[in-house]
Order: sequence, then structure tokens, then C-alpha cells
Amino acid sequence: MRVLLVDDEEPARRRLSRLLRGLPDVEVVGDAGDGEEALRRVEELRPDLLLLDVRMPGMDGLALAQRYRELPPLIFVTAHDDYAVRAFEAHAVDYLLKPVRPERLADALERARGRLLAKQAAVSRVLEAVAPVDSSCRIVTVSQGVFHFFDARSISRFWSSDKYTLFLAEQREQCTEESLTQLEERLRSHGFLRVHRGELIQLTHVKAVHSRNGEHEVELQDGQLARVSRRSASTLKAALGMKAR
Repeated sequence: MRVLLVDDEEPARRRLSRLLRGLPDVEVVGDAGDGEEALRRVEELRPDLLLLDVRMPGMDGLALAQRYRELPPLIFVTAHDDYAVRAFEAHAVDYLLKPVRPERLADALERARGRLLAKQAAVSRVLEAVAPVDSSCRIVTVSQGVFHFFDARSISRFWSSDKYTLFLAEQREQCTEESLTQLEERLRSHGFLRVHRGELIQLTHVKAVHSRNGEHEVELQDGQLARVSRRSASTLKAALGMKAR
């Protein structure tokens, strides 16, 4: 779970970061000191969760949550106990009082994880309804509650990073809920080939194949490079009509 910390006090951000490092499957991807900066960081980093202070200069945490309802799930972390009702009205996952106890933080993150899993299940149901896996080239991403659709035939490469599947489109890195294995199965008939456990490429977008010391790498027309496993090298060469050497 990718977390963004939003608090105008740097010591508070550092302490939260230390606490989060002790929790499994949690990554602090960045921080911000006020609401305006938080909005920019959300757009840039696309976190799964915000840990958000209430009182900050400029746009405070409550104003941010009330004004921008399509933000990722929120957990308020504050020294003030009199904003809880308004926080939950803004659909906060939880409301933690400083100094935050580690066990209380862990419980809050489990609640957030449950909300994210429920959202992913809803996305999967939408995918099944609008894009049958046996016939569609459609790739769907979700960002801040907005569904975005891409044609897989315009995509050169999908790759795995940690627990995510990424690809480049519209001059930026995108993230889809589907695994590489799922994409491999439904995009095979559209010219995609799995060349590495972490790489799925569009064969019609291959510009060159580089071989060095028995290692292979594919260069794609948009400049991306994809790793090729030793095991997949012969399959790739056959698919591209290359003579075996």
C-alpha cells in the first residue's frame, strides 16, 4: 500500500514514516506540508492512501477532504479531538490522535486496506461488464475514482513492478489492476508475447533485438527496453522470424 504523508510539521512526518516502516506491505511514497502541495503530490505519485493532518496553513486537511471527494482513502492524524465528526462526514477511514500509537496505526491501515480491496473488487466487476477478457483490447485504469480506457494495440509494453502492472500511455506511466498473466492470456491474439516473467511486449512494436554475452534485450519503437529471459529468447526469435543461431 502506497502512502502519502500530509502534515505541516516535519518531525510529525518523520515519526509517522518511522512507524510505517515497521508495517508489512506499506511504502511511504512521499510527503507534503499543506493541502495544495498534497494535491500536486497525489497527481504525481498516485498513492493508495493519505495520512492527513487537520490543521495546516493554507488549505487544511478537512478543506482538502471536503473539496476533493475523489482523493484516495484518508486517515486523519491530528492532535485535536474535536474534528472527528467532520472527518468521518468527509468519508475518512479513521481518525488518529497524536502521538499515534503503533497498534492504533496498524488497525487504521488494515481498515484502509479493506476499503481498497472492496474498491478493486468493484473495478473487477466493471471490467467484466465492459471488457470481456476473451475479446477486448481495452485496458482500464482507475485514478482518484475516475476510470480511464486505453487500446492495448497502441501499447508497446507492460511490465511488473512490485505488485503492480505498469505501462506507458499518454506520455506517462499508468497502472492497471490486471496481472501480467491475465494480460498475457487475453492479449496473445493481439500480438503480445511474454518475454520475461516481468515483461509483456507487443511484437509489432519491436524495433531491434540486442544480444550481448548470451543476454537478450528488446528495443521497442517508442524507445523502451524490455528484458528477455534465456528461456524466452528462442520463442521470441521464432515469433519475429529470426534465424536461430
